[in-house]
Amino acid sequence: MTAKAQHYDVIRKPIITEKSTMVGENGTVVFEVAIDSTKPQVKEAVEALFGVKVKSVNTTITKGKVKRFRGQIGKRNDVKKAYVTLEDGNTIDVTTGL
Repeated sequence: MTAKAQHYDVIRKPIITEKSTMVGENGTVVFEVAIDSTKPQVKEAVEALFGVKVKSVNTTITKGKVKRFRGQIGKRNDVKKAYVTLEDGNTIDVTTGL
């Protein structure tokens, strides 16, 4: 596997919600990342893919909820989010896509 492919395995997609837009005003970007990824891996992937300097990375794991799908009981997958704070002067436009 190439190095770039490994970075795309770590970072799945940007998360664009009301909350992520609010924290984005402070130079923070929110990504959905692989559940087994570490903070140094996320930092390296963001710096390599977007060409920016990362100040810090905070991660959260949201446990999947039990929901009903067409009357059947189902469970959503667990999701890991990374809140990536960028150094001053660096920006990422997540609306353009990866």
